[in-house]
Amino acid sequence: MRTIVYTAEIDDRFGAGKVSSRIGLSSPAKLFNQNSQLFDEINAENAREAVNCVLVDECQFLTREQVYALSDVVDNLDIPVLCYGLRTDFRGELFSGSQYLLALSDKLVELKTICFCGRKASMVLRLDQEGRPYNEGEQVVIGGNERYVSVCRKHYKEALEEGSLAVIQDQHNHTCRSC
Repeated sequence: MRTIVYTAEIDDRFGAGKVSSRIGLSSPAKLFNQNSQLFDEINAENAREAVNCVLVDECQFLTREQVYALSDVVDNLDIPVLCYGLRTDFRGELFSGSQYLLALSDKLVELKTICFCGRKASMVLRLDQEGRPYNEGEQVVIGGNERYVSVCRKHYKEALEEGSLAVIQDQHNHTCRSC
């Protein structure tokens, strides 16, 4: 089956025009930015050779118009579109692309991440160079595991109040009977 893969132009951690998983799988990808005309691109590709599926990685960076365009791909071209990305940023606020995907998607599947305490990790902490969490600044700063940590809501709040994730993890390790 012919799948068109897209990823955000601004995320080049694994190389431009490439989608990579943490387990080492990768695929070439077309890049999108704020100005990309996704419906037109996909429609042209489909006219050239049938497209069976579209996969969009880092979909939180889509614009409102691009999310609508992808819904037109589904509705008018009958091509399934699968989008993967983050729901919220390090401040607990929706990304624009995520906001409109939540509103327009036919189906949502949440991939669960686990906090160090074992609960569902629904929040993301951004860490500075010294490993201290903070929640101010630009919404988008590209980084990996050294920069962002997934935690549950409780530990998100506690880490910001304490100014240290390490202190929270240490307190948890000393008081948790199941660890």
